[in-house]
Amino acid sequence: MAGQTLQNPDSLIPMIGASGAISGVLGAYLLLYPHARVLVLIPLGFFTQLVRMPAGWVLGLWFLIQLASSALANPEGGGVAWYAHIGGFVAGMLLVPLFRRSKVKLFQPVRDSRHWHERIQR
Repeated sequence: MAGQTLQNPDSLIPMIGASGAISGVLGAYLLLYPHARVLVLIPLGFFTQLVRMPAGWVLGLWFLIQLASSALANPEGGGVAWYAHIGGFVAGMLLVPLFRRSKVKLFQPVRDSRHWHERIQR
């Protein structure tokens, strides 16, 4: 929420929600697992398509959408706290190197996930 407050410190509109914190988790995930393949639902008119894409691409696009939405948002505020999303995402990227365990490396490579259920059961 600090990003939203810095952007509009005189706002009298209350901010409620966890979207800034969730954005921080997304920013941390980007640094930890940018090559992970995530399942994305692509709307194609009346049809949809499920596609596996690298997390780096998905989160990069998500961040660009947040930037564009903040630029196009009503300057008087209200609605979505776009700058809370942006600030949370950046904070997650900045803080994950400080709070991660020493064994956890940044920019994890892609693992073979075809047999993940077998590895979990062991």
